[in-house]
Amino acid sequence: MAGLYVHIPFCLSKCPYCDFYSVRYEKETAERYKTAVINNLLYYGGKFDTVYFGGGTPILLWKEICEILKAADIAENAEITVEANPCCTDGEKLAALKKAGVNRISFGVQSLNGNELKKLGRRHDAESAVKAIELAFSCGFDNISADIMLGTEGQSWESVENTVNLLSRLPVTHVSAYMLKIEENTPFAKAKLDLPDEDEVCDIYLNTVGLLEAKGFKQYEISNFAKDGFSCRHNLKYWNCEEYLGIGPAAHSYWNGKRFFVKRDLEQFLCVDVQKTEIEEENPADFEEYAMLRLRLCEGLDLKEYEKHGGDAKAVTERIKSIPSNLVSFGNNSVSLTSEGFLISNTVIGKILGY
Repeated sequence: MAGLYVHIPFCLSKCPYCDFYSVRYEKETAERYKTAVINNLLYYGGKFDTVYFGGGTPILLWKEICEILKAADIAENAEITVEANPCCTDGEKLAALKKAGVNRISFGVQSLNGNELKKLGRRHDAESAVKAIELAFSCGFDNISADIMLGTEGQSWESVENTVNLLSRLPVTHVSAYMLKIEENTPFAKAKLDLPDEDEVCDIYLNTVGLLEAKGFKQYEISNFAKDGFSCRHNLKYWNCEEYLGIGPAAHSYWNGKRFFVKRDLEQFLCVDVQKTEIEEENPADFEEYAMLRLRLCEGLDLKEYEKHGGDAKAVTERIKSIPSNLVSFGNNSVSLTSEGFLISNTVIGKILGY
């Protein structure tokens, strides 16, 4: 079965580093948005075994999400994720979402250092992040993810170490550790930031990988770590070239053999019967696409599967010989990137594929 992604483009305020599509939350617009999402679900059809509400700040639309879930055809034992900001989380929302079938909460923690949170423009502090995670667990959620950000202004390895140590004592089963990327047209792109240098960021990333694994969070993708049995099933669909339907402005899909996306335009989405889409690729699951996505995973690329997608496994095997062994691991007819390789993944993957 396919995955379902619903983009919730509403926030209370915009973080200065964020380039995801979002607008200021308004109750009336949120109600219209729910209706538009349901109309699209009815149009596309499909049955889903993973559902992911991303954003934006999805938990702001907790009532609407409950109604959307009623309208969707969702398989038994599906993984259903809602992203949440600690400052917008309370027991009423969590209890309602749990009752509606949501079984995974992903918190945008980013850091448990107060100064770092302020510089990132976050609305919560470390204490409220901890309380939100504990509250989710008390409401029956046993699959809780926390995002953290690496390479932020004023950050040191010691502060990241403290964040990871604190998270490991909480009922967290999954951690996403993203390196800060300065996106165009964001306030951070125009600001003069005192960021760690490249070597420091590399050290922070590699140390984070090691510490998370020591705490029981096994790395399974460039930025994702999970305790046994808690890898994100929905995100794995992306990296395994499985089909998923995206609904909402800025949402992307791989559906019925085609990749397409929706413009970043809320009003257009609200004012049409079915979302207007633009085709990105007619034949997306070719050998290059498959290889690039699989090489994001620690499991790596199975060369026999690569050949089934039309790739030349012998050529890959030859190219690997010229890549330093600290960047790639090769054996048992598969190739994967090491932690050092993940730091320069675009370059290494390009060499493997002969770019």
